[in-house]
Amino acid sequence: MPAAARITLSAGVLVLVLAVLNGFTAATIEPSLQRAEVIAGLAGVGLMLVAVLWTRAVPRAAEAVALSAEQGFVLKPDLTEAERLELAWGSQMLLTATSAATILVAWDGEVLLRRGLISDSPFHPGAICSRAREQQQLVSLVKTALYPGREEFDSVVPQLPAVMVHPLGQRGWVVLGGWSERCFTRADERWFSGWCERLRTTLEPACASSEGLDGPPPG
Repeated sequence: MPAAARITLSAGVLVLVLAVLNGFTAATIEPSLQRAEVIAGLAGVGLMLVAVLWTRAVPRAAEAVALSAEQGFVLKPDLTEAERLELAWGSQMLLTATSAATILVAWDGEVLLRRGLISDSPFHPGAICSRAREQQQLVSLVKTALYPGREEFDSVVPQLPAVMVHPLGQRGWVVLGGWSERCFTRADERWFSGWCERLRTTLEPACASSEGLDGPPPG
């Protein structure tokens, strides 16, 4: 409960207690005293109601989960300099500016990046990643315990309490795992989606250039 709500609740309880004491210690019960007691009682109840509504308007933040993984930073070795810089810069910003605990980038069946809390388990996209790719939009699991199929992200970090998945066109995904339930804001989602689109445009030209170099010479 916020400090202001606790003060308001204490004031409401104090008003009620004083009103009761005043009624018991009064020598005579007159209409004016009865009116004052009713007004004091309503004021006390009103203050306590304000404290309750204040607490609901500012809910308590979920506590961070103790995740069983080690901190690390792993990049695929054969990336271009532009790809390495984009992945390093973007992942650092997401891990420091949001409540993210881990990030994984998969492209063409390979993991390009693991950063934050990491594991060495192979990443196998499941139904949730497939839905993100089919819809070509962000999928946010604010509380993974409520979603079936959440086990597909145990290869990123086991028992992540919150996950966001964004497709990289038809060729990959970015998975962002949070420290606690409902830890990502709307601003986090917009920033995450924008960076994923930027990352996709960085990866696609490099792959297209590699395919062109590997193809047959012109006739």
